[in-house]
Amino acid sequence: MRQHEENALAVARFLEDHPEVDRVYYPGLPTHPSTSSPRARCAASRDGLLHPQGGTEAAYAAMKSVKLFHLAESLGGVESLLTHPATMTHAAIPREQREARGVTDGLMRLSVGIEDADDLIADLEDAISPG
Repeated sequence: MRQHEENALAVARFLEDHPEVDRVYYPGLPTHPSTSSPRARCAASRDGLLHPQGGTEAAYAAMKSVKLFHLAESLGGVESLLTHPATMTHAAIPREQREARGVTDGLMRLSVGIEDADDLIADLEDAISPG
């Protein structure tokens, strides 16, 4: 769990500062609105959500480009996973309701595993950077 938490925070910090990412939702970041609450601190070791610049097209391109993150709905293993909630976990919810709750086509969910954090960050850098 320690490695999972360290990696998740490193990835979240990288994504938060990346020019191709609009928004990162991760309770372990100081910029998260709930960071000071005990519940958020407990949740800090969990998944993170991000909106890449370019919305849906950028999200799809990133999902096709990652090499270490596996595209999967299961978020319970030690390997790093990437989920596209709009077409996977939340696909049955009508678009209007999904989007009202912030689950847009450009949203991606990461579950950061125990692989080397620098390798995970490099994989995401390659996947979300233009060109």
